[in-house]
Parts: sequence; C-alpha cells; structure tokens
Amino acid sequence: MIKLLKRIHQLYFTCSLLFFFFLFWPFYYLTSRSPKYYGILNKFRTAHGFLCCALAGVFFKFDLEQKLDKKQTYIFCANHSSNLDIIVFCILARGRYHFMGKEELLKNPILGIFFRTIDIAVNRESKISSFRAFKRAGDNLENGMSLIIFPEGRIDDRYPPQLQEFKNGPFRLAIEKNIPIVPVSITNIWKVLWDDGMKYGTRPGIVNIYVHQPILTSILVADSADSLKEEVFRKIESKL
Repeated sequence: MIKLLKRIHQLYFTCSLLFFFFLFWPFYYLTSRSPKYYGILNKFRTAHGFLCCALAGVFFKFDLEQKLDKKQTYIFCANHSSNLDIIVFCILARGRYHFMGKEELLKNPILGIFFRTIDIAVNRESKISSFRAFKRAGDNLENGMSLIIFPEGRIDDRYPPQLQEFKNGPFRLAIEKNIPIVPVSITNIWKVLWDDGMKYGTRPGIVNIYVHQPILTSILVADSADSLKEEVFRKIESKL
C-alpha cells in the first residue's frame, strides 16, 4: 500500500513539475536568449521549484551558519542524491547563478533549455570538455554569476546514498578566481526522492539543508586545492 501511494505521489509530483514548466516556458524561452536576463530567468526557476514542491507537500528547511551576502559571488558545493537537489539551489541561491551538470542533461525535456543556455553541460570523461566547461564557468564567475556544482559528479548507486569522492575542478577554480566556496549538506532529501524517484517513488516531507560558513580562498595557492577539497568534504559529511 505504501509503495502504491509513493507511486501515485510520484505521478502527481511529475505532473505538477511539467504543468509549471509548460506554464513558464514562454518566459524561460525569452529570458534564456541573453545573459542580461538570466537574473529574471532564475526568479522563474525559483517560483517553478517552490510551487511544484509545495503542491506536492515537499518543503525545505535551511539552517545557515552565516547569512550569505546577496552581492557576493559564490561557488556552492553540495552532496548529490536526488534530482530535487537542483530545486534546493533554485530556492537557496539568489540573482545570477548557474549550474554545472552532466552532458546528458542537454537532452532532458525540462532541464535541456537551461543547459543549452545559462547552465553548463560537461562530459567528465573528456578532458577537453572539462577544460571548456571550467573555462566558461570561470568567465561567468568573473562576471558575477555564482556557480552551483555537485563535486561527486553523479548520484550514488547505493541506497541509502553515501558521500563519494569529490572531483578537483571546482576547488582549483575557486582558488584561481578567488571565489568563496559554500559547502552545503542536503541531509535527508533521499528519503523524499532518491535519484529520479523511479525506483522507490516519492513522498511529502521536510528536507533539511545545512549551509556551512563560506570558506575564503584569497589566501590559498594552487597547490592547496586538495586540502580545500578535503575540508569541504569533511564539512558536508559532518551533517549527513
């Protein structure tokens, strides 16, 4: 009976997500044509994520160690165990921000429009693709666009998920561009929706997110990337 209810909830949640996507699509199309409208596009992403989650009974509780500066450009690094992680940052981040994600998202019926415009798709198996992606991300950071990245690179196949080893890219980029890193622990989202929800379904619930104090990178050198990566890993893991 519980499995059936979770399947029904998953169908309802998916319909809600699609409904608001088609409702907002004209605005997404228009605001994705030029970077000067990306701040507006992100406001629609925030509304889209909040509304479809609220109607499905999914809410987010943020616990911040330190209030984030709305004018500051950040690199947000978080664990990744659910497709809902994207909505978490559509609500947490403000203004001009963008995601970096796997190349397959270019073909996603909802996320594709974003990864062909504002967001960055990367083939992590290709050094050339990774170089180009981080070069573009670096340029965007210099132009005041915060970056949201999941340094594990994928969702863990195990259930419950465990934190996997981080990739080096975002930490080298943070040091090179002198951008603070914000570690984020998304603690229980997998209980509401794990991966894409296809295997275990979805359910209503409150997702707890712990936002750690930003780590400044201005005094770090390039050789500090590994130690920075380990520090971010420990902080995220400490709240899971």
